[in-house]
Formats: sequence, structure tokens, C-alpha cells
Amino acid sequence: MGHEPSIGRLFDWTIGESPTAAGASDEIPGPADPGGPAARGRPFVGVRFLCCGTYARIYMTRTGDAYQGNCPRCSQVVRLEIGPGGSDARFFEVG
Repeated sequence: MGHEPSIGRLFDWTIGESPTAAGASDEIPGPADPGGPAARGRPFVGVRFLCCGTYARIYMTRTGDAYQGNCPRCSQVVRLEIGPGGSDARFFEVG
């Protein structure tokens, strides 16, 4: 109703230091292995996408310098940079 999603719009924020900075694996967690990366979980933050009224977890990139993901409904991209002086919040809202 008069609202067109902004597909590909990019939001950048800076948040606290990377939890993988202490030598954690870049390996993507898989099923099973009780002591492996899947048991530890992959770092994520929660994002509420106001564009479509949806919620999604966005996960840390392999390089550990940002959290990146997209709206599950319209594919709007969000990237949260990780760095000193950033936020320690775990949940965000984006347009």
C-alpha cells in the first residue's frame, strides 16, 4: 500500500569487539559434534526489520569484522561493523 521495500539498502553501525578475536574458529557450525563449533554457537545479533515487520538473527562474518544479514521478506541488507567504541547492544531495529 504505497510502500516499496528498499532492496539492497545498506545500514552500517559499529558495535563492540569481535568475540572471535581470541582465536575462535572461522568454521561454520554444522550439526552433531557435541564439542565442536555448533555446540558453542555462531555469534549473532537480533534485528527487527521495520520495513516488513520481521525479525531475524544476523551472524558474524567469517572475517569477524561485522555482522551481516538481510530481511527475510524483502532482502534488505544490513551490516553492523565491529570495532572499538561501538555498542554492546544485542538487538537492533532497522528501517
